Order: sequence, then C-alpha cells, then structure tokens
Amino acid sequence: MFQTIKNAWHIEDTRRKLIYTAFIVILYRIGCIIPVPYVDSAAWAATFDSETTGTIFGYLNILSGSSFSQGTLFALSITPYITASIVMQLLTIAIPPLERLAKEPDGQKKITQITRYVTVILAIVTALGYYLTMRNQGALSDKGFFAGLVIVTSYVAGASLIMWLGEKINENGVGNGISIILFFNIISRFGSLLNVAISVGKTGTGWIFVILAAVIMLAVITFIVWMNDAERRLPVQYAKRTVGRKMYGGMNTHLPIKLNMSGVMPIIFAQSIVSLPSTLGLIFGWNQQGGILKFFSMTSAFGIALNFILIIAFAYFYLTISFNPVEVANNLKKNGGTILGYRPGTPTANYIRKVLNRITLIGSLFLGIIAVFPQLIALLWPKSNLGYLVFGGSSLIIIIGVVLETIKELESEVTMRHYKGFLE
Repeated sequence: MFQTIKNAWHIEDTRRKLIYTAFIVILYRIGCIIPVPYVDSAAWAATFDSETTGTIFGYLNILSGSSFSQGTLFALSITPYITASIVMQLLTIAIPPLERLAKEPDGQKKITQITRYVTVILAIVTALGYYLTMRNQGALSDKGFFAGLVIVTSYVAGASLIMWLGEKINENGVGNGISIILFFNIISRFGSLLNVAISVGKTGTGWIFVILAAVIMLAVITFIVWMNDAERRLPVQYAKRTVGRKMYGGMNTHLPIKLNMSGVMPIIFAQSIVSLPSTLGLIFGWNQQGGILKFFSMTSAFGIALNFILIIAFAYFYLTISFNPVEVANNLKKNGGTILGYRPGTPTANYIRKVLNRITLIGSLFLGIIAVFPQLIALLWPKSNLGYLVFGGSSLIIIIGVVLETIKELESEVTMRHYKGFLE
C-alpha cells in the first residue's frame, strides 16, 4: 500500500490530485470547527454525551467526526447527501421513467442534479429536527424565530457545501469524494479513542483491557479485509463466432460475485430503524432511561438482537434492488456466454439467484457480527470498557473499504502511465 502511494507521488499528475484532495479535506476539517450563531456548543456537548447513547444521533456523530455533538457548521456532515443518493438509487429502480432517464446519454447528469435538490430538501428536514432537539435540551442562547432561521440556514448551507466539496474531489482529486470525507471523519475520532485508552490504562489492571482491545481490533481488521475481497466465481464459457474474417469468443472466464456486495448500507438502514424511537424521544424531550425507549436502545439486548436481524433482512433487500440475475443471464446470452452446466436464459438466472441467496446469507451474517460485536462486549462486560475501546464495526468497514478502493485507483493511475517502478 505504501509503495503504491510512493510510486503515485512520483507522477506529476497524480501528485497534483493527491495535493488537491488533501487541500479539500483540510478545508472540510476547518468547517467542522466553525461555530454556528446562537448555539451553545458546550451545553449541547454535555447533553449529547449523557443522553444520545443508542440513538441515531450517536451514529451521526461518528460519521461527522464529532462535529455533530459540537453543533458546528458541518454538523450534518454528508448524511443528507448519502441519504439522497440512496433514495435516488431506489427510485431509479422502482420508477420506470427514472430508469429510462438513467440509461440516456446525459441521464446520469440529470440524475445527479436531481440528487442535489433532494439533498437540500433532506438537509432542511434534518436541520429542523436538529434545531428542535437543541432547543428542547436548552443548548440555544436565543429561541426566537430569527435565531432558528439562522441556525437552520447555516446547517443547510453547510450540508450543501460538503456536497460541493465531495464533487470537487471526484472531479479533480483521488478517490470518491464522499467516501474520502467520511473516512477522515471517522479517523478524526482516533484521538478521543486514544484518550479513553490511556484513562482506562491508568485504572488498576486497565492496560490488560487496552492490550486486549488492540488485539481484538487487529483481528477484526484482518477479518474485514479478508471478507471484503472474498468472492464466488462462476465459470463462464463464450462460444466462438466469426465476424467478417475475425473470430471472437471461445475463451473461458468467470463471473465474480462479491461476498459483501451491499457494503455498509444494511448496517446504516438497520441502525437507523432500531434507534428511531430513542431519536424521536430525544427530539421531543421524552425520558430516555425508562419504558419502551430503554427497551429499543442500541445498548439493550433486544436492541442488539433486532439490529442483527434487520441487518440480514436489509442485506437481502439491498441485493434485490441492486442486482438483477435475469438481466445478467440475458447479457450472457446476448454475448454468447454460458455458465457451465446450465442452459442460457431462465436456468442460468435461477442458478445465479440461488448462488446469490447463499452468498448474501454469509455476507449478512458477517455484517451483523461485525456491527453488534462492540455493543455485545459492552453489554456482557460493562466494567471492562472493551466496548468503548473497540471501533464500531460499521466504522471499520467504511475505513477499510475506502482505503482499498483508493489504493486500487492509485494502482490503476500508475499502471495507466506505465510506471516501471510499479511494474517491477
């Protein structure tokens, strides 16, 4: 990995892209510390630390690099844009006119423009909920209409600016802009994690738990990397065909099906639904420590079990809307390809669907175990602090996925320019 970065740095064009990406990330991190008028950051942070455990706000705080708990300009982070992208992806599959639009020559540009408008709408809704929560928790210095208008407008503008920064990385930088921003948001919390580790280490036999947490982290990272690259390869053979004086086909290849095809999306969907009651309770000022809100908390046994089941369900749901076995089978048939042992058409589609169901079960179990592992440790051994020392499973999946994708893009940049040092 480091050798790839070193080789890419020696190419002027790639070096310019890396510097540009770093510049955008620095601008973003500066926006994460710019205060918003009429918001008492200290009061909000104190309330946040004590009452948002197990809510969607705690998860959003991780995705925003702790700026959500500080009430700064970029508190909403990239969440509205990610949600808008998911909504547009679902609508493109569910609504035939949008599906036809996406297949047109300039269709993706129009879809991108619609996604921007949806992002602004979702940012307005999210900013209103965020403002009401801070108002109920007494984290505002002024509760008037003008103050509320300024606060909501600031957060909507911040979310729109983040969307623009991410698109600039896509155009002139390296990697996916939104993924890069999300990556640096998550690793920015490493300092606070280190402080927790040091404070735990100073208490009696705390260093044993710190070392144990580090070993668990390394094991989980290795497991995620191994599972992230895992795939099932279906053997495909193309028939020979003659076009003019040339002969095409007649080769054997494979159809790769990744084990974790849905990525981290099932975890995001599941945690959002499980934490919805606690989130609504926080917005409307309900008691978080008792009744049904405590039952649905992400720190309760029921909440953990429900989260695990929903991850499996959403993994199948996301696969259904993102991968069409019939379309893949038809494409193979059009190009003269067949999966060995199965006739083209419906038998091939049924076989691909059966393999997908098996692969998705393994992949969803992997996502579920990784997602609930820190919470399960915190539930079974609350005094060990291991659950607080171990990074969340979804965070690790995002970090590792972004690193692997970015390194692959750098490798392709180097290979495309025929850099001899890389080929050696």
